[in-house]
Amino acid sequence: MTTASLTVTPLSNRIGAQIDGVDLTDLDGAEFTAIDEALMRYQVVFLRGQELTADSQAAFAGRWGPLSVFPVSKMMGRDTTMSVIEDTVESPPATDTWHTDVTWIAEPPRIAVLYGDIIPPSGGDTMWSSLYAAYDQLSPKLAAFCEQLSVLHHRGAEFDRITGEIFGAQLIADLEATYPAVEHPLIRTHPVTGKKALFVAGLFMDQIVGMNRAESDLLLGYLQGLIDDPNNQVRWHWQHGDVAIWDEASTNHRALADHYPQHRRMRRCTIDGERPFYRD
Repeated sequence: MTTASLTVTPLSNRIGAQIDGVDLTDLDGAEFTAIDEALMRYQVVFLRGQELTADSQAAFAGRWGPLSVFPVSKMMGRDTTMSVIEDTVESPPATDTWHTDVTWIAEPPRIAVLYGDIIPPSGGDTMWSSLYAAYDQLSPKLAAFCEQLSVLHHRGAEFDRITGEIFGAQLIADLEATYPAVEHPLIRTHPVTGKKALFVAGLFMDQIVGMNRAESDLLLGYLQGLIDDPNNQVRWHWQHGDVAIWDEASTNHRALADHYPQHRRMRRCTIDGERPFYRD
């Protein structure tokens, strides 16, 4: 897949590709289309050597649609669309677990753009796992059963604990009133590709609707475990100026914590999505 100068090189047969020969601050229409097509095909794409400010990152990401405002920011009356994820000695890394971003709202983000600003000398990689590949690993009978199920997604006790310590109990009460648990299908149809994905989201999944807690925990635990298959994953070793763009509807990701206590700073924005759905 190429334009006049842009090349796309797959990193595995299941997920991930590297894009070279393009400047994200000076994209023409054909180059952006090629990046978008590569994203839909490979689920996560990486570019090196991009010097992006917060404004230029937002301008690039905004070509896919409106940038998301994190629900906590909304509750505080802010319209900030760019978040800084910074790990230091005093602020240890906290995202070293498989997840998809903000599935506890009715319309989770559909695309994320992450920029590597300060990268530690060692450690701090990020991993992505294909939810298409996880679905394909299900037997036909289990797939047919899961296609009938939906899951309650919620922020979770740990999220509320950490957020409450920072912003107070009233904000948590306001979040619960505005963003109660939301129901999403366990198998999701991708709105662009039409492919089926196992829609698991780590700690944001509360319980399968219609099952008791023990049954739900058993099945969700098995399904979440499929994300651990290294054959379905890609791992990126960051350099300053790297950009990762991923499809939130078909991937899980996790930021490894093995760089602690070294300094790591990333800048992320997401693009508004639509309500997940299943279509046979």
